[in-house]
Amino acid sequence: MKDLFNPPNLTPKLCEAVRRKILKASQKIASEYGLVVKSNKMSDLNLHYGFNMDIRIAIPASDGTAYDPEKVFFELLAGNYGLNKSDFGREFSTGKEKFKITGINPRRPRYPISVERIPDGHNFKFEPENLLILLNTSSKN
Repeated sequence: MKDLFNPPNLTPKLCEAVRRKILKASQKIASEYGLVVKSNKMSDLNLHYGFNMDIRIAIPASDGTAYDPEKVFFELLAGNYGLNKSDFGREFSTGKEKFKITGINPRRPRYPISVERIPDGHNFKFEPENLLILLNTSSKN
């Protein structure tokens, strides 16, 4: 057992190696039951104490990927906000930071679009009008 008062040093490379190993083991187990695994990148990475990672075990969709209810919901509502179905997961930049579109929450009328900051996985909310401007700017670059 490791000494609790002298923990190992965490590095981004070590954390990524552990994440990949956990994902590989999860995929092996899920496949035994005909399921698939979806995992996002690490989030809340703090080299002093650890990191988070999400793993979704799911019934496979027709294309073999994990069924994603957020994506289906986004595709249903995207047109109401001037977005395309294909914008789910689309990356864009504010000029300083990069983000990825992760969903729509219509119960937030002012900021219904959910996005994730790419480097650290932190979640944010955007107004549709501002997001459309950023998407147009990103596509021109």
